[in-house]
Amino acid sequence: MPSDSFSKPYASIKQILQSARSHAFRAVNIAMVKAYWEIGRVIVEEEQNGKRRAGYGKKLLAELSTRLTTDFGRGFDTSNLRYIRLFYINFPN
Repeated sequence: MPSDSFSKPYASIKQILQSARSHAFRAVNIAMVKAYWEIGRVIVEEEQNGKRRAGYGKKLLAELSTRLTTDFGRGFDTSNLRYIRLFYINFPN
């Protein structure tokens, strides 16, 4: 059974760790949103030259999907890359 003399420092340390984790999760989420926006920008600029549609976009997304999945694992299938592209198109600033 834990001693009461350790309850106060434990509670303080627990709060510090919970706060740090919360800040870390938020920082990671912000970084990933920025990364996805940048990925969308690269895709739009490469395949579309800033336009909404491009003729060879499917081939580019398929190739990017294959390579990114090989290098970074799941999460980069063509449908996700389309969503990332749409994210940039809908929020270009």
